[in-house]
Amino acid sequence: MHISFYKYQGAGNDFILIDNRAGTVKGLDKQSVAKICDRRFGIGGDGLMLLENEPGFDFKMVYYNADGNEGSMCGNGGRCIVAFAKHLGVITDTTKFLATDGVHHAKISETGNWVSLQMIDVATINKDGDAYVLNTGSPHYVALANNLEVKDVYNEGYAIRNNPTYKQDGINVNFVEKTDGGYFVRTFERGVENETYACGTGVTAVALAMAKHNHQTGAITTPVKVLGGDLNIRFDYDGSTFSNIFLEGPAELVFEGEIDI
Repeated sequence: MHISFYKYQGAGNDFILIDNRAGTVKGLDKQSVAKICDRRFGIGGDGLMLLENEPGFDFKMVYYNADGNEGSMCGNGGRCIVAFAKHLGVITDTTKFLATDGVHHAKISETGNWVSLQMIDVATINKDGDAYVLNTGSPHYVALANNLEVKDVYNEGYAIRNNPTYKQDGINVNFVEKTDGGYFVRTFERGVENETYACGTGVTAVALAMAKHNHQTGAITTPVKVLGGDLNIRFDYDGSTFSNIFLEGPAELVFEGEIDI
């Protein structure tokens, strides 16, 4: 099957997007998705998304991890698919769409490259030793670190993701270091099984965990630097529930083309 695709990136987190409103793409198997996402034998990406019709919503986001498995929510992917929907003329500046973790609202700038995406509310943060564990649409492990720039994120993240506690379902592992302007974050992502340049649900998890760690409440804005650039997370925290959570950052079209599936 010959289809058109679009390559987007959000702070270095890159994705292959396909307009599937006509329902042309059906039954993508794990091997096909993994090959398309392969950086040597395919287009290359941290994941693949289908934009589909959904009654009552502007569109539906169907997300696959780079390993070919259908994934949980991807924050930067969500921002990129909003930019894609604007590019297609599906939306203008605001949207309501459906993802695997529920309903999301988003706003995109007039230039189309800055997206503010509302994430799900979070009421539970657990501890695993000194680390924080929470779900922001995907499960995350957040650990404070020193000298993060030179940290062996792949091996340390791999070990945590595959330890007896998390091996079966997997978990995304985020290492965070305080900076003058906010936080620096590096993430080992399940499904990609490697470090990525950014992780949207990951930086969101970090921002919430650090607010709890620092006993902050009220309206909070947290700038985060990742390998691929800068992101911003803002939210309200009343001491028990995180609400009005927005993940903000760039989402840009890299190139488009055609491929046989």
